[in-house]
Amino acid sequence: MNHDIPALQFGPQGEVMAHAIDACVHCGFCLPACPTYALLGDEMDSPRGRIVLMKEVLEGHLPLADAAPHLDRCLGCQGCVTACPSGVPYGELITSFRGWSEPQRQRTPFDRAKRYTVLKALPAPKLFSVAARIGQYAKPLAPVLPAALKAPLDLLPEHVPAMQPQPRVTPARGKRRGRVAFLAGCAQQALTPNFNAATLRVLARNGIEVVIPEGQGCCGAAALHTGARDEALRLVRQNLAAFNPDDYDAILSNAAGCGAGLKEYPVVLHGLPDEAQAQAFAAKVQDISEYLAGLLRDGELQPFMPTREPLKIAYHDACHLAHAQKIKAAPRALLRAIPGVTLTEIPEGDLCCGSAGTYNLEQPELAAQLGQRKAKNILSTTPDLIASGNIGCHTQIQSHVRRQGSPVPVMHTVEVLDLAYRGAL
Repeated sequence: MNHDIPALQFGPQGEVMAHAIDACVHCGFCLPACPTYALLGDEMDSPRGRIVLMKEVLEGHLPLADAAPHLDRCLGCQGCVTACPSGVPYGELITSFRGWSEPQRQRTPFDRAKRYTVLKALPAPKLFSVAARIGQYAKPLAPVLPAALKAPLDLLPEHVPAMQPQPRVTPARGKRRGRVAFLAGCAQQALTPNFNAATLRVLARNGIEVVIPEGQGCCGAAALHTGARDEALRLVRQNLAAFNPDDYDAILSNAAGCGAGLKEYPVVLHGLPDEAQAQAFAAKVQDISEYLAGLLRDGELQPFMPTREPLKIAYHDACHLAHAQKIKAAPRALLRAIPGVTLTEIPEGDLCCGSAGTYNLEQPELAAQLGQRKAKNILSTTPDLIASGNIGCHTQIQSHVRRQGSPVPVMHTVEVLDLAYRGAL
């Protein structure tokens, strides 16, 4: 797409934005892949339309306030990236644009307070756990509260489990065949601590020593994707200081959003002195399913015990695993390796569930429509169990599956593998 963007005026991220806009040929293949276009049918709420809006703002032809409502409705799911035949890096564009534009936004005091609370609570597991427990007492009041307060309460599970200790080192069982670093994550330590516990057990069972480096923190994705670039840079550099890639075979994450965020570090630091350090770091980052599927492919993964009865699993592709990281085959291969498991594909499987980081807090009505749609599509396959690889998807899908009256359990892929190893499926 031709443009007159003065890229140098916007610093290193200006080059990223100009390159993405230049790559778009306005073909429209992205439209049917976009969740908000599917719901609203508005060109300006599609990737193609949003690219035009960002171009016009960067060229100085359109006020930011006019474009902001449409850009705010973007989930950042990157379904359009998978659909695009021209290879437009839309995720890099929308993230960089939000980082540039946020300081210029005019937000209400309530919106500023809400953003501040979310960005401070999400990266702090202990604080988040306390807030979640308090929220459970307010949960019965959710139906009469404003949407902005109702949304987070609706997403809370019926029971908030106790946090579990995060051992700095989990030794390999038997002969050590590998050594990895692990990003412990944020909200999942408070809401779903078994995700990490199952991850450590599965890796150890396969002879992999796991180190949770001291000094690590939030991956920075929530801050980055909501435009809080300075906070994101602080968190990125904190993790670069905590993880030494040379010490490990891989740096693992079991949350699709976090893993995608870690792999974005070179883009975040593009043109800055520590870009090379970010590249070395990102080259070692793998999703847990990606790493385990590598062991499976090489014939090094310990075999699973068969299920007690035939088990039908609906696997949900988390957007930041399937679209941002291009990982679809790995989790399916792992689940199919369990004797007795049959996988079922979900209608509209590539369409976002509506979680998308903090989206279900910022755009609760659209997020709820997408959540209902996803739950209906999943349940149409009549599964015995639902599996996915991201805490946000897990929370969103579990909430909407329960609202539709279904007791089908929702689990992380690695939890399913852990149960299979113990003969508990």
